[in-house]
Amino acid sequence: MGIKLGMLLVFFVVMVGIGLYCRKNATDVNGFVLGGRSVGPWLTAFAYGTSYFSAVVFVGYAGQFGWKYGIAATWAGIGNALLGSLLAWVVLGRRTRIMTQHLDSATMPEFFGKRFASPSLKIAASVIIFIFLIPYTASLYNGLSRLFGMAFHIDYSICVIVMAVLTGIYVIAGGYMATAINDFIQGIIMIVGIIAVIAAVLNSQGGFLAALEGLAQVSDPTVSDVPGVFASFFGPDPLNLLGVVILTSLGTWGLPQMTQKFYAIKSEKAIDTGTVISTLFAAVVAGGCYFLGGFGRLFSDQVDIAANGYDSVVPTMLSGLSDILLAVVVILVLSASMSTLSSLVLTSSSTLTLDLLKDHIVKNMDQKRQVFVMRCLIVVFIAISVVLAIVQYKSNVTFIAQLMGVSWGALAGAFLAPFLFGLYWKKATKAACWASFLFSTVVMLANIGLNALFPSVLQSPINAGAFCMVAGLVLVPVVSLFTKKPDARMVEESFSCFDQKVLVRQSQALGDPN
Repeated sequence: MGIKLGMLLVFFVVMVGIGLYCRKNATDVNGFVLGGRSVGPWLTAFAYGTSYFSAVVFVGYAGQFGWKYGIAATWAGIGNALLGSLLAWVVLGRRTRIMTQHLDSATMPEFFGKRFASPSLKIAASVIIFIFLIPYTASLYNGLSRLFGMAFHIDYSICVIVMAVLTGIYVIAGGYMATAINDFIQGIIMIVGIIAVIAAVLNSQGGFLAALEGLAQVSDPTVSDVPGVFASFFGPDPLNLLGVVILTSLGTWGLPQMTQKFYAIKSEKAIDTGTVISTLFAAVVAGGCYFLGGFGRLFSDQVDIAANGYDSVVPTMLSGLSDILLAVVVILVLSASMSTLSSLVLTSSSTLTLDLLKDHIVKNMDQKRQVFVMRCLIVVFIAISVVLAIVQYKSNVTFIAQLMGVSWGALAGAFLAPFLFGLYWKKATKAACWASFLFSTVVMLANIGLNALFPSVLQSPINAGAFCMVAGLVLVPVVSLFTKKPDARMVEESFSCFDQKVLVRQSQALGDPN
């Protein structure tokens, strides 16, 4: 117990110390929200990866999808690395950095407002973010309860409050730069931790080949009659597995806390390096989480899904580890949760301050006051998320849990297509953005209250969210073709940043032979 508490204490001291150290970088809006747009490739890549993967993935998704699909759940991790990280950086990274700086936008709603010359679009986007990021933030605490109870026998409410307070301190003090540096440290912990845990769990089952052979012998007639299906390439339900891959991978393209990482990139070299680092990070962390969860059914004699839910799968797999490894796991989950929490509350507070309060409700808000309001809102957002998490834990309010499930789908479904086409297509219209916003929010909210009316394949929030994202990619271009064209001068001004000539080394581009 002394070793566990000692490791936790060192972890917390380092996190808070970095926040206090970075105070000098958080004196204005650009520094507090974007780190002065001077963040290097390693910090940006790790900030992207740690914001991507939280305790929801390690405890919730890994356990749930590993149980349902077996070793095939690893496809979700592969999709996260290739589609959610590599392709996202290649397609969005450079253009997002260039256009957002050109439009002087620090948030996704501000981008929509300036790109489509629509203050109402900016306000609508900020309201959607406010509504759906809060329950998503509350969900980050879910994975902590069982692990802390198992390792420290500490009440869940105390764990949640301590984690929230410490995260709040370093985000409020140091802003984005403190978050990025802490994300880097937390990312290293996540990589080392997941590798160590996988090795220990597989070793407890006689090694990888023995564990795979044991998984091939598991059968569940309620899922499939095919022998060895949980050790097969695509698992028992490839269609729903595809929905998981799409939602958890393509979703990052439309999440404000993810795309905002591209706003802060320092240079061209940082984009290239960050692309590689982010992809490798996702392959190890996400691939490792889902791979580990794929062996969950080997512990079926210890797991009662009906009574304890899928969140009990991974903690049960880890219950036999040594005290040192358990401490590593707890710090791993804390790192995953705190890094994502810091990103979400910074995104929420900056969006509400810059896109809703500034100029619309509070006139003539100077830089110093904007930063002060953002810091106050961080406290408010963290407090609300803590209350929601504790209420859900103690009273099992299913509505909160459902809303957490639809948050990712609603946000990504609403924003992905308008953001992507806004960066690449001059003919995208304001009406098309509204169509995407309304379609996804209505569909995902209906998925809560009118779930029985949905086709069976879309009753799952996972599949419904994936459907909204794909539908938006069709909806935006179709609506754009039949609605009022955007002002030509405004569009040309927005895209003029891509036509500016810059000097580069010949190693990056061939010179003109003439």
